[in-house]
Amino acid sequence: MLLLSLLLLALQPLLALAAWGYTETSALYTIDTSAGLIFSVSKTNGDITSMLYNGVEYQGYQSKNSHVESGLGTSTVTIASYSSPAYIIKITVTYGTLTHYIIARYGNANIYLATNKGDASVAASRFIVRLKPNVLPHSSTDSDFYDDGSTTIEASDITQNSAGLTKSKHYQGSNYGRVLDFDYVGKATSAVGIWLIRSNHEKASGGPFFRSLVRGCTTIAEDLYEILFYSMGHTDAERWGLQGPYVLAFTTGGTPNTALFARNADWSWFDTLGLSGWVADSARGYVAGVGIANMKSGYTYTAALSNTAYQFWGTAAASTGAWTIKRVVPGTYTLSIYKGEYAVHTQSVTVSAGAATALNTITPAGDPDDVTAIWRIGAFDGTPAGLLNFDTTPYPPTYMHPSDARLTAWDSPNFIVGTTPASGFPAYMWKDVNNDHLVYFKLTAAQIAAARTVRIGITEAYAGGRPTIAVNSWTSALPSASTQASTRSLTVGTYRGNNYIYTYTVPASAFLTDVSQWQVLKITVISGSGTTGYLSAGIAIDALDMY
Repeated sequence: MLLLSLLLLALQPLLALAAWGYTETSALYTIDTSAGLIFSVSKTNGDITSMLYNGVEYQGYQSKNSHVESGLGTSTVTIASYSSPAYIIKITVTYGTLTHYIIARYGNANIYLATNKGDASVAASRFIVRLKPNVLPHSSTDSDFYDDGSTTIEASDITQNSAGLTKSKHYQGSNYGRVLDFDYVGKATSAVGIWLIRSNHEKASGGPFFRSLVRGCTTIAEDLYEILFYSMGHTDAERWGLQGPYVLAFTTGGTPNTALFARNADWSWFDTLGLSGWVADSARGYVAGVGIANMKSGYTYTAALSNTAYQFWGTAAASTGAWTIKRVVPGTYTLSIYKGEYAVHTQSVTVSAGAATALNTITPAGDPDDVTAIWRIGAFDGTPAGLLNFDTTPYPPTYMHPSDARLTAWDSPNFIVGTTPASGFPAYMWKDVNNDHLVYFKLTAAQIAAARTVRIGITEAYAGGRPTIAVNSWTSALPSASTQASTRSLTVGTYRGNNYIYTYTVPASAFLTDVSQWQVLKITVISGSGTTGYLSAGIAIDALDMY
């Protein structure tokens, strides 16, 4: 009896691992995580072809699998097992200059993913998880759920349902918002939660305020996305190298483990797995700032690092402005301090491995709101916050089309300084929708006697749109277009482009000399590009003022 007990004790670790491991056929590797999740990977192209959780299949629709981009071609797919620092199985998928990793760890109902983008020869804008439809919940009020019988109103990805609600996979403002606002995407029932936990995006593009599609749903399909590179609304160049880990996590209905979030995770167990492009925490440094002076009340300040290879960021403390950016790969970066989404300070910072770069209190000198204005509409914070249709949060135009009936008509009445609230000025202006908007204002005798400066800040422009102005009978020169992305923007839920301030010097001779009379500023969007309606040339307004 004693001998039998000792034998069972000796076999206990092996019995515990009985379900753990992988099997293979000529076509597939199948991995059992010993945590209720069994998944299969194609030996041909690295697609995930099956995801069985607690006996239920959740993978795929219409014979489509989960994969990089829309699926890689014929690839080299290999598998390796590790027993230290934990029981781990790693699948490596090599397709041209791209290397993709699919990893399992014993006892975890997770699929760990990482993608090394080599160069432009292999397109890699996303990893897409394709799930069986009608398993996870959806509603006709969901901004990213395409109802049956809807009418397509723009391109092939924006629709309007029978209730008049506009829908798109791009419309995530009410679900997730900007990259820095969310840790994961997904849905749950009482039996299962399926979550795609984003990477830290150090090799993605667009910075902390980037907005894009991350989820989409129809009655025949359900998708989750990790964005590897997406140029929607921004001009940040694609970064090459390893992005990840990002994690596909299964639960029994609860939210994912917060220890998997990019800002919390301990990835030291990846250090010995031989991932191409992997940089261990021990080879990284960090940057810490003592504080930010002259912070404006009501704004969140963000510190962000970027160069051509990486991007990182951290949020400043509301009370002191102290901030830290952790796990930074060594190199020289541009540090930007943002008030809201407007960069009010930039400088160069060098980070060394295993060391802290400490910075004294920063006093931003680039806040346009520091200029004393005669009048100002909105605030220069890199967003249209407070303006028409952006006066509630989350901002409605980030989760519906500009034509949506729930929005206030963009062609609002003329603006009267001192009477009309900021919410009466259109946040978006289009050449073909609400052009030639008028602002009425009065000046004192002293103000009339000198030239004045008008500033119009924009956060995005579509199709080369830019504002020109007239004050009474005086007309400004035609400005050049700002540098912006060539993609759609204002109609796909984002105002986040490149902040730019147009400055116009208005001569004293332009003003009416009677102080009782209203001066009239006319703003006109011009461009030789664009089409009609909401796809005509347009701009997103940050703020405008005169001083």
